[in-house]
Amino acid sequence: MNKENVIKRNSCQCSVFSSMASPSQQGGKEVKATVLQKDVGLFSGICLIVGTMIGSGIFISPKAVLAETGAVGPSLCVWVACGVLATLGALCYVELGTMITKSGGEYAYLLEGFGSIIAYLYSWTSIIVLRPSSFAIIALSFAEYAAAPFYPGCIPPVIVIKCLAAAVILIITLVNCISVKLASYVQNFFTGAKLFIICVIIIAGIALLAQGKTKNLTNTFGDGSTSFGNIGLAFYSGLWAYDGWNLPLAIIIGIPLVTICYLLVNIAYFTIMTPTELLQSPAVAVTFSDRVFYPVSWVVPLFVVFSTFGAANGSCFTGGRLTYVAGREGHMVKILSYISMKHFTPAPAVMFNGLLSILYIMPADIDILINYFSFAQWGFYGLTVLVLMVMRFTRKELNRPVKVPFVIALLVFVVSCYLVLAPIIQKPKLEYLYCILFILSGLILYVPFVHYKLRWARNIMRPITMHIQLLMEVVPPETKE
Repeated sequence: MNKENVIKRNSCQCSVFSSMASPSQQGGKEVKATVLQKDVGLFSGICLIVGTMIGSGIFISPKAVLAETGAVGPSLCVWVACGVLATLGALCYVELGTMITKSGGEYAYLLEGFGSIIAYLYSWTSIIVLRPSSFAIIALSFAEYAAAPFYPGCIPPVIVIKCLAAAVILIITLVNCISVKLASYVQNFFTGAKLFIICVIIIAGIALLAQGKTKNLTNTFGDGSTSFGNIGLAFYSGLWAYDGWNLPLAIIIGIPLVTICYLLVNIAYFTIMTPTELLQSPAVAVTFSDRVFYPVSWVVPLFVVFSTFGAANGSCFTGGRLTYVAGREGHMVKILSYISMKHFTPAPAVMFNGLLSILYIMPADIDILINYFSFAQWGFYGLTVLVLMVMRFTRKELNRPVKVPFVIALLVFVVSCYLVLAPIIQKPKLEYLYCILFILSGLILYVPFVHYKLRWARNIMRPITMHIQLLMEVVPPETKE
């Protein structure tokens, strides 16, 4: 079959490969349809939710929260306040989800409330900014804990951290390109490891408190900071650990449990480390382990590495699916909606997400990426809650099985505005400008490809799509998922 035939098939959403992979009889043998693997059962789905909510944040964020608040007391208050804010935000999402029953989460809510441009910019931002930066943050967290035991008493070199982070991104991307079932098994195992190590740290902290290790938990507000912008940055780091609160089951079983766990883990850290020691620690859980579990202190960093690896795998899995759906709906280039004909995974979307994540880890560190991520994320969280508020007046006829008090939505919206504006006012940084430019750059693709659907734009992409398709052996999905 020549290239002209491939291009012809490609223009009608078929291909040389799709004819080979269709569910027809070829040589007396039925060929499997080219649709995504769905080997994610109930248990694996729960592990994915837990792995999304409890990620690397509790092992990375305590130092950043303490640095911005300046004392133990305010830092613990920030952790509790983040849990309360996540709960209130989740309540707003429950009303939105029961009122707007279309699938798509924030995209569907923003589309219903503010139209296609804002909804598209959210989809674009999620794919270009939020998902890759989340993957990059978790990979850097993995690298810090994986390298820490080999550099006792000092901070590992930056080049080592970034090379390890890039390596784990490549490994996880490969796993998710090869098999959904393999990715699910990886997620299940590492979620178990994550819960185990959190329980170990909490139990050790309770035992230390029972032994009277409370020196660092007295006069906890002595040197606290009340700076307008610093508190906002502290919330960025704390809320990063709660990311995933907008999942459907989060409000029911997740957020209260996660809040208690995070608070107890932070208290455990302070039973054995002073605030200064915690800030100087290259990896907080490693320092805690060295002082509490010696000579088997290697157990904690090992399981933290397992935990961050599982969180990175969950981020890659969900990020790849989001990119795949965006390509299928025409919000990104079509090749991102294609499926591997060998493995039946969204390989182009997963690889695109992994590539962006590697690009993000090169110039930035964890704190910069968290600020970058949180700034964009909470801008759209605020807009999503604003949809709920506006529709209370413009769409009164909609059925609302769950209706939260208006003051809750207003409070979440005001806090979202504060979280977006306060850090910029207090400490203007280039990453905020870069983030805004990245978000608005989506309009460059939206106008020709989505709004006008210009033929010349499609003609430019068609040969590129064809060559990538031939190289990667991917095909369009036969049915919409």
